[in-house]
Amino acid sequence: MINVSDQHAPRSLIVTLYGAYGRFAPGPVPVAELIRLLAAVGVDAPSVRSSVSRLKRRGLLVPARTERGAAGYELSPDARQLLEDGDRRIYATVPPGDEGWVLAVFSVPESERQKRHVLRSRLSGLGFGTAAPGVWIAPARLYEETRHTLERLRLDGYVDLFRGEHLGFAPTAEAVARWWDLAGIAGRHEAFLERHAHVLRTWERRTDTPPEEAYHDYLLALDSWRHLPYADPGLPAALLPGDWPGTRSTAVFRALHERLRDAGAGYAALETDPKP
Repeated sequence: MINVSDQHAPRSLIVTLYGAYGRFAPGPVPVAELIRLLAAVGVDAPSVRSSVSRLKRRGLLVPARTERGAAGYELSPDARQLLEDGDRRIYATVPPGDEGWVLAVFSVPESERQKRHVLRSRLSGLGFGTAAPGVWIAPARLYEETRHTLERLRLDGYVDLFRGEHLGFAPTAEAVARWWDLAGIAGRHEAFLERHAHVLRTWERRTDTPPEEAYHDYLLALDSWRHLPYADPGLPAALLPGDWPGTRSTAVFRALHERLRDAGAGYAALETDPKP
């Protein structure tokens, strides 16, 4: 079996597994099942155990016993909120329009400058661009997720959030090119396409969808994809360069999702809700 840990971190794959299947299970996911399901994508048991321990320390996984008494883990309430917020980005089907902007303006006392670093890191991780020092900007639809994140991290006391529109003086497309590293974002879309477009082409030539193969290819595609809508917050097409690779990478992920997600659930052998 090919080891994919160099490209897909075990901790990330565990979060992806819970996002795709584990959170819909009727109870905690047994440790033995986590080891089985991560082995299918090339992660060994010691890596699973150490990664689960780190996720537990971060408050994302909570130890619990299954009905039969086996050791397992379930998502914490914060982790469930993170996944629900992420669904709106990861599984978006409607191309974003121009809905205006949300601005995050923060001020952190020098005595708490570490929180300033955390704020910048979290806003960047949510997909915000930098309009000016201490002024961050993102599409307005990210307001709810931003609010949840800042409240969860107890950073809301340092930030004011505003909604508005860009009135000038530079054309908005020019301003967006300053606020975000569009070349860097495009490169991430191209990397996704290089890794997963050929996988889709292979499945398109097939008439069967074996559960284990579907699970393997879907989990890896989702693990690659789910980070992209945070680097790329979904800017309106009119503000992006022509032939934006995000259009193609979105189409590839959606096609893989439709073809493989439900078949992969058969291998995961976890009771699932209707797909997002």
